[in-house]
Amino acid sequence: MVHQQSSQARLSPSGDTEDIVALLAPRLAHFAGVARTEHVTRAAQEMNVPQSTLSRALVRLEEDLGVDLFVRRGRTLALTVAGRTFLGSVERALAEVERAADEVRGDADPATGKVAFGFLHTMGAETVPGLLHAFRADHPRVRFSLVQNYGEAMLERLRAGELDLCLTSPVPDAPDLVARRLDEQKLRLVVPADHSLAGRRRIRLAEAADEAFVTLEPGYGLRRITDALCKEAGFRPRVAFEGEEAETLRGLVAAGLGVALLPPPAVPRPGVVELTVTAPRAAREIGVAWLAGRTDTPPVAAFKKFLLSRRGHLLPS
Repeated sequence: MVHQQSSQARLSPSGDTEDIVALLAPRLAHFAGVARTEHVTRAAQEMNVPQSTLSRALVRLEEDLGVDLFVRRGRTLALTVAGRTFLGSVERALAEVERAADEVRGDADPATGKVAFGFLHTMGAETVPGLLHAFRADHPRVRFSLVQNYGEAMLERLRAGELDLCLTSPVPDAPDLVARRLDEQKLRLVVPADHSLAGRRRIRLAEAADEAFVTLEPGYGLRRITDALCKEAGFRPRVAFEGEEAETLRGLVAAGLGVALLPPPAVPRPGVVELTVTAPRAAREIGVAWLAGRTDTPPVAAFKKFLLSRRGHLLPS
């Protein structure tokens, strides 16, 4: 019954675009094939479909559009003016579909496919380049689309289907995501080189309770960790500046504008001293996350397996 109703469907001037596309799409390739050969029998042979199926598709297409696309001349067909106008758009549409199909097939190719990979800004200078270098030793032609962002933004892009995998901190705990802890990164209290604490090597975080802090903006994982560690140390940080990137915060510290809890830099920064925090334990977990229930393409599966194999030694020593 449902099939009978759909086969009798007709377009109307007020029809929804989605309805029009659903009705016309299966018949466009048939139309283009017949228009190319101007012969139903030859077109049916080339497309390997029954001639009766092709003929019915053309009749229904003309009925749906409410215009004649062909002029019948014995066993051959000739396009009408409307048919030629329609053919131009149909050929462009079919070419775009073919291009899109080639692109997604190419992205899924085990040897040359693409991985959309997100990671924290603090991992961009050293960690991620090292990971990609090691992975491409065995997968030299796999391509990457790289996105640097803060944790929550990357998780939203995972949910939107824009990323395949991401390295983030804290490791998320959400029913629609799968996450695996990979490593831990110690955080240090960074102070100006001329600060009264700069001569120290170790410090309890409570000793910095009266200092002005420079931190990442709310919503960043490292900001949540900073707030939690300060709370555990018995104080609420007095935030003087908020930024979006860890090395910018180091620059603010070097300028004497505050202190900061930060992961180690890829390259030592002049003008600051980095102190080991003895209490509370100052560290952040780094993990990989992906969307639950999503089927991986071969290149994504290979890179995921590689990342999981780096558990415990993800970060540079």
